[in-house]
Amino acid sequence: MPPDDHRRLPAVEGPMSATVPAAAARLALDKPIYTISVAAEILATHPRTLMMYEHLQLVVPQRTSTNRRRYSQRDVLTLQAIQRLTREHGLNLNGARYVIQLLRMLGENQIARPEHLADIDVSHVRL
Repeated sequence: MPPDDHRRLPAVEGPMSATVPAAAARLALDKPIYTISVAAEILATHPRTLMMYEHLQLVVPQRTSTNRRRYSQRDVLTLQAIQRLTREHGLNLNGARYVIQLLRMLGENQIARPEHLADIDVSHVRL
């Protein structure tokens, strides 16, 4: 057995077989796994910045039973898109929120996005 086979989803037969991998991928993206300090380290930012983003409801992490924040991979992807727009494109946070929403609408309607925003991946972003 190759070393990566243990990570693959088992094959599923039947009418829902096409939706099982997509559903599993969605669950993996939404699983709350990162503490605020780990998420801040991944994003090279301060935990207080993430608290401010939560206060502005840009990203609202899930909470544990002891009220600790847990960020999902989707949250981290959203924060990375926000960072690119604010750091590389010079937008403020409201501008970043607006551009992300517009890019998602363009993608949903299969409309080409502006070239200078081609590097912003919003396929998994939720705002």
